[in-house]
Amino acid sequence: MYSTWATIPPMSIDLSAQDARLAPGSRVIPADAAADLLERLNTRQRAAVVHGGPGPSGRFEAGPLLVIAGAGTGKTATLAHRVAWLTLQGVDPQRILLLTFSRRAAQEMTRRAETIAARALAAARGAGVAGGGTAALRLPWAGTFHSIGARLLRMHAATVGLDAAFGVLDRGDAADLIDVVRHELGLSARDRRFPRKDTCLAIYSHRVNTGWPLERVLAQVFPWCAEWADDLRALFRAYVARKQAHAVLDYDDLLLWWHSALHEEDGRPSALAREIGARFDHVLVDEYQDTNVLQAQILLALKPDGAGVTVVGDDAQSIYGFRAADVGNILEFPERFAPPAQRITLDCNYRSVQPVLDVANALIRQSERQYPKTLHAQRGPGAAPRLVTVLDERAQADYVIDEVLAQRETGVPLKQQAVLFRSSHHSDLLEVELVRRNIPFVKHGGLKFLEAAHIKDLLALLRWADNPRNGIAAFRALQLIAGIGPATARRGFEHVQQAGGLNALGTFAAPAAAAGDWPGFVALMRALSAPGCPWAGQVEQARRWYQPVLEQRFDDAGVRAADLEMLATISAQFPSRERFLTDLTLDPPSASGDLAGTPLLDEDYLILSTVHSAKGQEWDSVFVLNVADGNFPNEYATGSQAGIEEERRLLYVAMTRARNRLHLVEPQRYHVTQQPRFGAEHVYGARSRFLTGAVLAACERVGRVPDAGAPDPSGLRPGAGDPPVDVAARLRGMW
Repeated sequence: MYSTWATIPPMSIDLSAQDARLAPGSRVIPADAAADLLERLNTRQRAAVVHGGPGPSGRFEAGPLLVIAGAGTGKTATLAHRVAWLTLQGVDPQRILLLTFSRRAAQEMTRRAETIAARALAAARGAGVAGGGTAALRLPWAGTFHSIGARLLRMHAATVGLDAAFGVLDRGDAADLIDVVRHELGLSARDRRFPRKDTCLAIYSHRVNTGWPLERVLAQVFPWCAEWADDLRALFRAYVARKQAHAVLDYDDLLLWWHSALHEEDGRPSALAREIGARFDHVLVDEYQDTNVLQAQILLALKPDGAGVTVVGDDAQSIYGFRAADVGNILEFPERFAPPAQRITLDCNYRSVQPVLDVANALIRQSERQYPKTLHAQRGPGAAPRLVTVLDERAQADYVIDEVLAQRETGVPLKQQAVLFRSSHHSDLLEVELVRRNIPFVKHGGLKFLEAAHIKDLLALLRWADNPRNGIAAFRALQLIAGIGPATARRGFEHVQQAGGLNALGTFAAPAAAAGDWPGFVALMRALSAPGCPWAGQVEQARRWYQPVLEQRFDDAGVRAADLEMLATISAQFPSRERFLTDLTLDPPSASGDLAGTPLLDEDYLILSTVHSAKGQEWDSVFVLNVADGNFPNEYATGSQAGIEEERRLLYVAMTRARNRLHLVEPQRYHVTQQPRFGAEHVYGARSRFLTGAVLAACERVGRVPDAGAPDPSGLRPGAGDPPVDVAARLRGMW
């Protein structure tokens, strides 16, 4: 167990004395104005924000800091205030590296830090301070690990042996490329089942992100593929060679190349690591509990002594082990440095009422490896969470819908109510009943924007123009033309490679069936790949060429055209084609007209979501389905203690999404699949091992199962007035 951080005394920071020790001109505003931005923070949040002070040179410096931010404790506000505080102490925003897990999170962090800093600057101007600037705060190095890695790799491409114009494959394109290599090696024609392309890519990704030997990955995660270890190793070797030949990187390569560039063969930080590390005075990492081994080692290579490093996260919300996230990164962070990093725990929850936190605290207290903390509610008391026992999944759906409608009548909108579940199919029966009862709902986790065929088509044109060696983009772009199939596309790509550029498309002998469309395609690709072609307008130019193709290929061309118009609008936010293609691949929008179904026209709707998709969200009322062993924890995760612990954290995340009301629903039996429509075959579910006595004591117990001891509603007593029958004697008499 990790000892809890000592209680911080009431805030008493002498900002005036600190101001006097800073180098002349380094602070943007005086101490009294800077203190204004701390007013809205609690004691521990302030301690995290102002961590550090003037160093020997008079500049603001700070040692390594770990902020354990419990659910709903104002993590984002604390980190944004930290960024603003650094800039107000004179730290150049260009020397701050902010690493998040989504581009939207980086944008939100920047926006909030800008607002906070502007408020403090306005206070300074109001106090008559000369030089209280009005320039907006800009953080040019705020983004995800993958996007920052891509930028740094392009900057240092010559040093690491990369083509600076390398392309980035999305997951779909990476799977297609590995499938091509798989087929070329003859692995798809084996007489025994060889893993499909998506499984092969998943094995490759897990091997890269965990750093485990291939044999361990297969044994622990993909045991049904263990017999193919040698063939998979050959496949991955050929896959890596093909990517290098095409000058493309996949999603995992962005971390792998960055990590390899920062380390020597013996594991020590490289000269490039020292160069990039010196570029930044402060490195801040959000959601550190979700980092994998590569990401943690990248951070340590940049700042081996921890100078200026602040990481924020919550070990109790580490739920992405299936993506190779390692909770050990945050649990072992302080001991990575000498002296150990300072640790501050945020445990004042601003989201939930205390009874919801009581049941969550009781659950996570069982965890074997953790930073102990007890969340307490700033909002105070409220309704106790309900543990609802129902007969089966149909009764579960009835209970949820009845309660949702009842709460709607009391003024809680459907949008402020959410139904969470461990796996997507757990909501199937509920969805059917919601449709039958005319209750609108939205289910999170649909088709990704970049998975839509028309989006992939348009991006293929831009990707091939950006990198003529990108074979995946070339094959897709060439086959947009009627009359060109896979064989002709391959010949066209090889022709371009031999000639050394896209200008050679004009000399390629296109099939007669493609003669009408070929000149326009050649003109488009030449224009897009021209060295002096400005980025502004390129997406629109490609969209105009693609419009007739769209109308020929898709019945719902109007809906898809709107997606392409949105893509053109998004492109204007990026300074270059390279940044647009990279960032869109790494962090795409989530909307799409492809297979999205009929648009939802209702003004209110219920939220359905997996727990993983719900992380970071909150609702007034939350229903958690199927809280029984086999679901919480999932039956496939019970083979190891680490898997069980992650499942416990997953249920904890589900509980802490609730602001006012929490309902944990446990069906007693589950009907088996593949039986007649009115079949009654079922199995009984066991109570979740996570529902210990302490958890049950924090819940209100609600039962919808008939009590075996209740009187018969007919009013008759069994056996009343019947003569006794000695059944035991009859059975003995049989022998």
